[in-house]
Amino acid sequence: MKQLESIVDRLEKGNVELEESIAIYARGEALKARCEALLKSAEQRIQKITLGADGTPTGTTPLDVD
Repeated sequence: MKQLESIVDRLEKGNVELEESIAIYARGEALKARCEALLKSAEQRIQKITLGADGTPTGTTPLDVD
């Protein structure tokens, strides 16, 4: 994440040559995709605890993040 933030900062400042800008932009896209994949994987592992009528835990179900 820090590397992605650094890339965005450098591109926003605009003091990078065109060829380097293209290269670090491509690296930023790859890092963004990796971060999104990690987030999706984490979301899939999160589960919601289900409770019975008396309020006691009865199990778990996948968390609906939508």
